[in-house]
Amino acid sequence: MHRSIWAGVLILFEVCWCSAQQDVTLSPVVRQFVKTESPVIALTHVRVIDGTGNPVLENQTIVIFGDKIRAIGDSAATAIPSGAKVIGLAGDTVIPGLVGMHDHMFYPQPVNLAGQRVRGELQFEQQSSFTFPRLYLAAGVTSLRTTASMEPYADLNLKTWIDSGKVPGPKLHVTGPYLEGAGNFRLPVHELAGPEDARKTVDFWADQGVTSFKAFVHITRAELDAVIMTAHKRGLKVTGHLCSITYREAAESGIDDIEHGFALATDFNPDKKPDTCPPRTAQSRAAYLNLNPSSTQVQNLFGLLIEHHVAVTSTLPVSEAYTSDRPPLQQRVLDVMSPQAQSGYLAQRVEQESGDVSLKKEMELERAFVKAGGFLLAGPDPTGIGGVVAGFGDQREVELLVEAGFTPVEGIHIATSNGAQFLGEAEHIGTLAPGKQADLVVIHGDPSSNINDIENVEIVFKDGVGYDSAKLIESVRGQVGLR
Repeated sequence: MHRSIWAGVLILFEVCWCSAQQDVTLSPVVRQFVKTESPVIALTHVRVIDGTGNPVLENQTIVIFGDKIRAIGDSAATAIPSGAKVIGLAGDTVIPGLVGMHDHMFYPQPVNLAGQRVRGELQFEQQSSFTFPRLYLAAGVTSLRTTASMEPYADLNLKTWIDSGKVPGPKLHVTGPYLEGAGNFRLPVHELAGPEDARKTVDFWADQGVTSFKAFVHITRAELDAVIMTAHKRGLKVTGHLCSITYREAAESGIDDIEHGFALATDFNPDKKPDTCPPRTAQSRAAYLNLNPSSTQVQNLFGLLIEHHVAVTSTLPVSEAYTSDRPPLQQRVLDVMSPQAQSGYLAQRVEQESGDVSLKKEMELERAFVKAGGFLLAGPDPTGIGGVVAGFGDQREVELLVEAGFTPVEGIHIATSNGAQFLGEAEHIGTLAPGKQADLVVIHGDPSSNINDIENVEIVFKDGVGYDSAKLIESVRGQVGLR
């Protein structure tokens, strides 16, 4: 084909890309946080961590056309289109947008319905539809799974409002409400009455538009079987925060994912009885702390999960929050919390027993799982005693993966590419390549050599629009725990 014809085809293709982006009109509420927007943008002389796990690329130029990445290449050889908005980023790094895989839209209240500090009974939470989407986006989370909802309609409507440009936030993959058996301790959660109720619940929420489900602590094997069968018939996935069901039982039932690493695996609990969540005792804690990742029993469990294609979600920040011998929260995190949330978290934190040994054990097991061929996902889980906050927690998760023994490039790969692959979105997000969505994060510094630089977010691009991280954070100062 003649070169001029090719040029015409390219121009037509580019116009289509740009038109697709312009279908969404950003409201004034969203537009106040836009820092960079242009039909064509060139990010020059930037370091690139592309999310694939491949080595870092230095002195790169990324060309964004509309909502897609058009080109990535050496700055000395990559042509910048005429009229492009050029942003020089020497010394900065670009990574794919984070894909949070345990990112709720609610925050735990410091006291329960009995006026006592939350201890897993009579518990309720604050829906955080205002603060959390802004904080997730500000931290570089451009896509996330809500991983169980307290207010499913709020999350579904929030997704619609974000997608239509009404409010700022990441792309949401909405998980249905908690699927819990007898023994529920959370006020907004429905307690399943058996397998038929489980089937009806899954069908109802699938009809409303949720795209995944989460089994919870007290669900029975029969109820979980019904959940998985019904969800899979509709092409939807199931994860679980398990206790009454062992990881082995869940894998054999066909679960797709298990939350919170291996700390909640009752497979090794000497007091475990069928369909019952065993109490946490000194004996069960010792059994967990004494697990050897190289032992036959642990390797057999790894092998079963891998054979059944079960992913495991790392949520190290929520474990760290219970660890009294770790430093308290960073000032930037405390600054966005309400006075009530601050005091509630700090009061509960001083009451925690030393848990650094437990955290180290979890890190050891997760690293060994990946070495064995396991598929690890990443998310912060902003629950517990309130020490994990949306967005900041996602960054902390990557830092803790590096502390666990992963390289920074590996940690970023887990927090981006793996999540995209699990969500079925790998063709569009999770890594940086021409043709993919322009979901990327501009970071001041080099997280490949100092992973803590991942906190230095300057611009977050979602679908080619660059958002001002600092303005998003400032807009929720002092409000986490209120709305």
